[in-house]
Amino acid sequence: MGGNRVARRLGAHLRTWRPYTIWYPGLVGLAGATLAADPHANAGLLAAWFVPTAIWTAAHYLGDYLDRELDAISKPQRPIPSGRMRQTTALACGALLATAACVAALAVNWRTILLLAVGIGGALAYNGLFKARGIWGNLVRGALTGAAFAFGTMMAVPFPPTELLLFVVVFWSHDAASNLVGTLRDVAGDREGGYATFAVRRGLRRAGRTAAALYGLAVATAAAGLLAVPRDHAAYLLVVLLAAVVGCGAFRLVLTSGRTLTPRMALRAHEVLVAERLILADALLVPGLGLPAALGILAPLLVLTVGIQRAMRSKHEFAPEERAQPAF
Repeated sequence: MGGNRVARRLGAHLRTWRPYTIWYPGLVGLAGATLAADPHANAGLLAAWFVPTAIWTAAHYLGDYLDRELDAISKPQRPIPSGRMRQTTALACGALLATAACVAALAVNWRTILLLAVGIGGALAYNGLFKARGIWGNLVRGALTGAAFAFGTMMAVPFPPTELLLFVVVFWSHDAASNLVGTLRDVAGDREGGYATFAVRRGLRRAGRTAAALYGLAVATAAAGLLAVPRDHAAYLLVVLLAAVVGCGAFRLVLTSGRTLTPRMALRAHEVLVAERLILADALLVPGLGLPAALGILAPLLVLTVGIQRAMRSKHEFAPEERAQPAF
């Protein structure tokens, strides 16, 4: 009995982490660090990976705490509304991870204090305020990943190099697009819970087109970033184009479905983007680490992401009765 209780609690934490997303923020931070300085001489690489990952995971705990009433309506199977995790536990774990992230970051570069405030405060503001305010929620959510890249550069140098700020736009617009696609599966629950997301306000078709435009901005800016990377231009562009091909597959599903887009189809499109963004972030590792090392990092992360999504994602997003329904 005691073993089952422990396994149940550990499972609740694992679901809260969303382990199919957890590799991405660290990869973004690492990309910033390796682009900003010689990666072989940079003692801040570990912090560049750890801090965004810890803040990302803290945001999941704190976001689930803030969204507990909405989840009780639309996603009662999640850890807090299902009773597998106490509200106070989620709050304490989020605070502990955020504190650990701050300590690690300030030990390497005290100047990151503003970005830390933006990251943690923005995550709270997203769930507590902006998520229910149309496109502003998606733009705020995207800005957090842009800040993660800027933070990564500051684990290698005192301030973000001006020529690399272009990549902040890449991750801002990409994650705003991805977040907007993620809301397409939740329209019914968000409407019932009083969350006026962009998809609730404007409809599935307008939301899908807006997400595609933001994604196009991300890819175009990443391609323009060819002028900012110091070396391996052809390999960098090749990996960016690979990401674009995968991303277009997700948006083809969204745009061709229009008003007939189902929650399961929207989830499938978002699952593709969750994997695709790893490829895009990995492109920025190419100039610093070289193509073989960058692909060596990417391959296991992609395998883990795809496998864990397949095993866990629908259970986290859909109640049992919804999972029993056919996808089409």
